[in-house]
Formats: sequence, C-alpha cells, structure tokens
Amino acid sequence: MTVNPSGWRPERPAAGQQVAPTFTGNKALMLEEALIFEIGSTDTSGVEVAAPAPTASRLGNLMRTAPIGLPGLSEPETVRHYTRLSRQNYAIDLGLFPLGSCTMKHNPRLNEKMARLPGFADVHPLQPIDTVQGALEVIHQLAHWLVTLTGMASVAMSPKAGAHGELCGILAIKAALAARGEGHRKTILVPESAHGTNPATAAFAGYAVEDIPANADGRIDTAALLARLGPDVAGVMITNPNTCGLFERDLKTISDAVHAVGGFVYCDGANFNAIVGRVRPGDLGVDAMHINLHKTFSTPHGGGGPGSGPVVFSAALTPFAPLPVVERQGDRFVLIEEETAGEHHGQSFGRMVAFHGQMGMFTRALTYILSHGADGLRQVAEDAVLNANYILRSLDKTLDAPFGAAGPCMHEALFSDDNLAEGFSTIDVAKGLVDEGYHPMTMYFPLVVHGAMLIEPTETESKAALDQFIGALRSVAERAKAGDTSLKSAPHFAPRSRLDETLAARKPVLVWKDPALAVAAE
Repeated sequence: MTVNPSGWRPERPAAGQQVAPTFTGNKALMLEEALIFEIGSTDTSGVEVAAPAPTASRLGNLMRTAPIGLPGLSEPETVRHYTRLSRQNYAIDLGLFPLGSCTMKHNPRLNEKMARLPGFADVHPLQPIDTVQGALEVIHQLAHWLVTLTGMASVAMSPKAGAHGELCGILAIKAALAARGEGHRKTILVPESAHGTNPATAAFAGYAVEDIPANADGRIDTAALLARLGPDVAGVMITNPNTCGLFERDLKTISDAVHAVGGFVYCDGANFNAIVGRVRPGDLGVDAMHINLHKTFSTPHGGGGPGSGPVVFSAALTPFAPLPVVERQGDRFVLIEEETAGEHHGQSFGRMVAFHGQMGMFTRALTYILSHGADGLRQVAEDAVLNANYILRSLDKTLDAPFGAAGPCMHEALFSDDNLAEGFSTIDVAKGLVDEGYHPMTMYFPLVVHGAMLIEPTETESKAALDQFIGALRSVAERAKAGDTSLKSAPHFAPRSRLDETLAARKPVLVWKDPALAVAAE
C-alpha cells in the first residue's frame, strides 16, 4: 500500500547517519523558536506607556521589591513568537487525530457560526428570564434530543464534563438510596473494562470500590459480577462500549440482576458516539449516563474547557436529579432553580454548578444534531464503527490485536506491542508516528492490555485519509518488528527530540532561569 497516491515516500536518514544542522536551528518551514524570556528583554517594551503620577501605595508589605522580570517584545516579535509556536501544535485541522481515549472528530464550522450569533455569544447567565427565552429553548430542545436518543426519562444539562457527569449520576443514586432508607449500601462494582474515572468518582462520593474482572474476550465477566451482587451493593458503573472498544453484550442481563437486588446502573456514556441512533441505553436498563458533547456531538474538545457532560436519568432517578432545569410552561420557558416540597423537584440532591451549563456547547451540539437529523446521527455511529474495523482488519496482520478474534470492534481498534522485536515497545512506534506527521494514538491504555495502542478514527475521516494513516503505522510497526534501532531515538524530524519522560515527570523544570545569572551566581 502506498502512503500517498503518487507512491512517493520521504527518504529517512540511515541508522546512525548524521544530518548537518542548520545555522538557525530551523528545519525548512519548521521554524525553531526560543522561549519568550530568551527572545525578549526586560529593559524594553513594544508599548510606550507614560509613567503614572506618584500615589501612595495601599499594598503595605505586599509591595513588589524587585522588577517583575517580564520580557518585552515588539508587536512583530510577539505575533511571530506565538504563530511559530502554533505551528508546532498538532490539531484535527491538520490531520487525522487517532487518540482512542478521546474522540477527536472534525468540528463542523456551521456549529461555530451558530455559537457566535449575537444573542448566543454574548448571553449572560444573570439576565432576566424574559430576555433569554431563545437560549432556554435551545437548552430545552437539546435536552429533548438527548432524552429521545438515549431512551431515558430526563436529563440534567448543567454538569461541565464527563467526570463531573459521573459524579452527578452517583450523587443521584446516593440520594435515591438515602430516600429508601438504604444508606447502608456502600459498595460500587466497577469492571476492569470501565474508564479509569469511574472508580475515582465512586470513591470521591464515599463508596468502596470493588473491581470486576474481564473475560478473555475483553468484556465483563458477567458470572463474577452476578456472584458479587448483594444487599451492600449500591450499584455498578459500566462503560459501554468499553475501553477495549467492545460492546458489553450482557448489559441488559446485568442491569436486571442489579435492579433485582435493589441497586442502580450507571453507564459511562463517553463512547456513545459508537451507538448513537442505534442503541438506546434506557432499553438496556441504565439508570444514569453522562454524555460527552465533544465526543458525540462535535463540540470543541480539550484545552481545559469549556466542557459539557449532560446526564440522562431513568424514571427511578429523575426525582433526585440536580437543579437547575429548564421547563416549558405554556408558551414560555422557565428555569427551575429551587427545590419545592411536594413538587417533582423536591427530592433533588441540589445543584452542582453556579449557573445552568455551557451555552456555547449547547448551541454547537444542537446545531450538529439538527444538521444531521435522526438518520444522519445513525450514520455517524455506523461510519465510526466501519472506520475502526477497517483499521483493525488492515493492521491485525502487522500488529498484535489482543481481541481481534472476538469479532468486530466498535468505534476504536486496540493493538498491543506483543509482536515487536525484543527491546521495542509501544512508545517507539508512537515516536516513529510523530516523524510520519501524526499525533500518536492513545498509549498504554486500557491498562488491561500490555503496551496498548488504542486508535479511534471517528466517522469524519475519509478512506484516503485512513489508508495514509494505515500505511504510515504499518511502516513504523514493520521497522519495530525488524529491529530498526533508529526508532529508539525517534522522532528525528520534530522540533524536539525524545525526552526522558520519567525524569520530566519526576523532576519537571517549571521556572525559567536566566543562564547569565546562574553563571554569575557561581
């Protein structure tokens, strides 16, 4: 298979071959860039500001005693600095982003255009309700779609991320058990195939966590889970599809058994993108599930936010869901923010955030849903699964696929480093991919697979894009299988070479120190 239609492949330096450095440190259009402290001067500034009139300080002993030491740059220097840094970032707008732990799909520009409309972009959470009827209708309509797509009874829109949504669901379960006088249930069962945040959330909420093993096919050992159920179990937290990229086929059986002993079922919906429009979690007996809007409905992802993780609830948990909630009353929308005794919100466990959720994410998600329609959302899942299986079957003769014999995967393909040459591991393949121009796939996760390589192509990649990625990964994997020692020092063409990641994690250098001052101090 060729890497590109022309069949041309870049020449690599032979093992051990030295490439002459450039005077500037630049590599063609990959421009070298020093730290802002190294290119700027504390004695200059790109802006001239008149000295302020002397005034008495109110800072007391908090008054600065030494110069702040920030570098000054001219406007061209500032623009060039940040532009050059931006060129060293990988992004979905540059190429396929194969992370398997985080769905990195294309964000349609239509979504961005809608979110920037006046009235959405500048809406404020403290505005009077009468002035934000359109925004409340967006929240209400998105909530309707989420409830319909999941087959659940209600949804809390305010949680800000997946882990926040997990906490929301567990707190609702805790409130429901307390209302039944069953606060003695202190155990949450979490399968090995669940996301790592699941046990952390349960522990944070005050529960004891017990692991449930996986079977040889990478799915829940159903017999082991059923055997552990009892009067002390508050519920289970199951990721479906799970972290191995496989659908948990026994979820309905598990849900029925958990309900029979008085527990609840939490489903981690981070991988809902693989089943949206095809499977309704409510039909599988799920009581609560968060939905990562960035994974399923293409809102922006990463960078610390803004995030959104709405949580859908079954009828059994709906009375305990958090506030606020948007309701239609006649021809207007209202925001219910207070619990009222005797009303259907009287048993709510309270609220999780100061306001109502992330309006920009709601607008983008609803735009994505309306532009696709019900049939389009179904195709999203089908194409995501098709693309992942195309990668799995294209590479399962090159890389070890630990669950390849278990049948088709869902939205992500899982490989391991088991068949690489001795001394080579997942990280060598990942660094080789950097030289090929790709961000590496998710590495060493899930933990149940040694040297895991988890790849999610999403539904937004074309066959041509997948073929190029498959060709690049196959090339790197074959080099690792053949013992190509140049991989041990990859990447060679990136702005920075391979770091000592263990040292960087244990002894990070977080503060820049002027070398001249360090020399003077000696």
